[in-house]
Amino acid sequence: MSEQKEKQNQTEDIYQKDQIQDMASVTTEGRRGQIHCITIVGQIEGHQILGETLKTTKYEHVMPQLAAIEESEEIEGLLVLLNTVGGDIEAGLGIAELIASMQKPTVSLVLGGGHSIGVPLAVAAKRSIIAPSATMTIHPVRLTGVVIGAPQTYHYFGRIQDRIAKFVTKNSGIKEEKFLELMLNTGELAADVGSVIDGEEAVKLGLIDQLGGLSDALAYLQGEIEARRVGEGG
Repeated sequence: MSEQKEKQNQTEDIYQKDQIQDMASVTTEGRRGQIHCITIVGQIEGHQILGETLKTTKYEHVMPQLAAIEESEEIEGLLVLLNTVGGDIEAGLGIAELIASMQKPTVSLVLGGGHSIGVPLAVAAKRSIIAPSATMTIHPVRLTGVVIGAPQTYHYFGRIQDRIAKFVTKNSGIKEEKFLELMLNTGELAADVGSVIDGEEAVKLGLIDQLGGLSDALAYLQGEIEARRVGEGG
């Protein structure tokens, strides 16, 4: 290997390490295509900065990456790894809308948990996969801080829940009535309203496309990338 090639490889290795450390993302290239992996973990941070002791995903980091991936001529597919407790509704929906509007092959893989606003993020990809041991929590909208006890406040809550329900049902196979039933369930959570479903139940309900793991997610992306190449070649 030439000295110039070795230096280039070293530079690429350093760049990938920086990507993983700073943005929790990495671009990998194999013989079947180049895939970018984004992780959405912990709590999704919105307009307010969360505490230093909390593991967060910053929406201002994720959104530009998604735009760059869609525009890139080299990257052919996107893998989204999810293990989130939820977080800021507007930030989460914004990220989900971006993923749903991408033309490149996208796949989400729920590992551990895809709770709260993590549910729209999970279904936003063209293919959604969940690990058998993973769970998803579906519950009504919660707001922290000062809340005005007026009819308008409850109307606002209802509009947000309607946005979430419509997005989820549009991008998955679950019926809106069933999703709202799970969201407003009063008999399952001890100190809250809502439902917790495991991977198998999420698939049965049509919320998630299939049970699986990393190899299944990569196989889907590789198949879609190959199909796009054949289509473009034809």
